[in-house]
Amino acid sequence: MNQFGLLKHNRFLPIFCTQFLGALNDNVFKNAIVILIAFSLADRIGANASILVIVAAGIFILPFFLFSATAGQLADKFEKSMLIRRIKIAEIIIMLTGSVGFYFMSAPILLTVLFFMGTQSTLFGPLKYSILPQHLSEDELLGGNGMIQMGTYLAILLGTIIGGVVIAINPNGGLYVSMVIVFLATVGWLASRSIPEAAAPEPLLHINWNIITEIGKMLRFSREDKTVFWAIIGISWFWFYGATFLSLVPTYTRDVLFADERIATLMLTAFSIGIGTGSLMCEKLSHKHINLGLVPIGAIGLTCFATDLSFISLPDMNLAEGELMTAGMFLQHFNHWHVLLDLIMIGLSGGLYMVPLYALVQQKSNPCHRSRIIAANNIINALFMVVSALLIILLITAGIDIPHIFFIVAVLNILVMFIISRNEPEFIRQFMKYAGF
Repeated sequence: MNQFGLLKHNRFLPIFCTQFLGALNDNVFKNAIVILIAFSLADRIGANASILVIVAAGIFILPFFLFSATAGQLADKFEKSMLIRRIKIAEIIIMLTGSVGFYFMSAPILLTVLFFMGTQSTLFGPLKYSILPQHLSEDELLGGNGMIQMGTYLAILLGTIIGGVVIAINPNGGLYVSMVIVFLATVGWLASRSIPEAAAPEPLLHINWNIITEIGKMLRFSREDKTVFWAIIGISWFWFYGATFLSLVPTYTRDVLFADERIATLMLTAFSIGIGTGSLMCEKLSHKHINLGLVPIGAIGLTCFATDLSFISLPDMNLAEGELMTAGMFLQHFNHWHVLLDLIMIGLSGGLYMVPLYALVQQKSNPCHRSRIIAANNIINALFMVVSALLIILLITAGIDIPHIFFIVAVLNILVMFIISRNEPEFIRQFMKYAGF
């Protein structure tokens, strides 16, 4: 059975739908808030729009640092399908509260709801990944992860588009967004009701509410198996890499390509298509078994295509001052297609790189504290994303343009892969075997 065949089975379809709808809802809500802040709320409350958008991003990611330790413990202590259903009920309540924020156009309410959405995502994260090994066989795990990653990036893309389009509908954009987010939360809860039971691996676990000591314990768990630990570092690096590219695409589109927001959406679509394609290719390329040889292949692609993107010679469009290219103008030139192809291939390489790493962490983690290891992974992911944001700010402040930032990240990718491979040679051994050397 191939990975699409998993959608016919109750042990996978409900968790796939629940995850997809949750990621979709997160991004509809987040992007609606970002658009609302940029074009309305910031002026209303007398705040700087750029700073408020950064604050909003920080508010969403903060719960990953605060509550991942608790989320991992809960996922190991209690039956998982029950926890997922309760989290989805909480999502409905959170979205109803968000609707109040949109009705009153209240920044404090909306930012508070954003914090609770981040909390809900934090609690759900260890569950969605640790439940897969309990419901899927070893030869299904890679395909299942590929489907989850494909669905996640598709949801991010659709959510970003829907959130931006719906909130811009005048004069009732806030009302329409409210209807969408409550609907998605409700359908997500209905999907979660069909998730089969997944027994608690450590029901006698005593919950440690001390975040600092528990994070330390989870990090020790993640280091019990050296391959798992370096897989987590590899996953976190991709979140750094992906966050850097995704956050710079809109500015790259406007300031380098001199194109409008529709081209920015087209660029994000190209990246998402690549991620989805690469994620789905993993099962076939590795014959349904986890093959770490795909990771260096993906890493090579991440460096090569990012380097190519940074040095593409762009045509002189002779635009009037303040004029931006439309989609029709953009697609008339081969080099613009070259940009889109590079973004697709960067995404495809990312899928090949990331999916085997997630599957490896699930397969090789001790089942008794698998959820806590995944929670540790989420904390490290969040930390790498924060470092990505700080690096972007530093480089832009230093006067480095976006194509050169892409090149710097491409070079850093080589360095990170070298460090990972030196500490865990299994990545290179499997790559050499896969390549026939």
